[in-house]
Amino acid sequence: MAEKQDNNQQVKEKKTALKAVRDSIVGGKWIAKNLNFFLFLSVLAIMYIANGHMADRAIRDINKTQKQIKELQYEYKTIKSEVMFKSEEVQVLKAAEPLGLKISKDVPQRLVSEK
Repeated sequence: MAEKQDNNQQVKEKKTALKAVRDSIVGGKWIAKNLNFFLFLSVLAIMYIANGHMADRAIRDINKTQKQIKELQYEYKTIKSEVMFKSEEVQVLKAAEPLGLKISKDVPQRLVSEK
């Protein structure tokens, strides 16, 4: 019988200890004690989320810039080939013909100035 009373006493003590822990947590004492730590964790969580968003934005900007670079490279190559084509002698002659310009068959003369 003494053993049953000891067991009952121990169970009651455990229950009261659990009740005290529960009341201190629910009552706000534990939360109030650790408020600084909770604020610190909240700030860390916000910084982590913001860092993720900034990384995503940076990746999108990098991809957009790479697409623009490719487009500009294609445009450069196209314009360069057009300029090379238009600078050929035959093409220059065709462009100058409506203006009345033709290649001279005479040898150029050298002018000498007297001092």
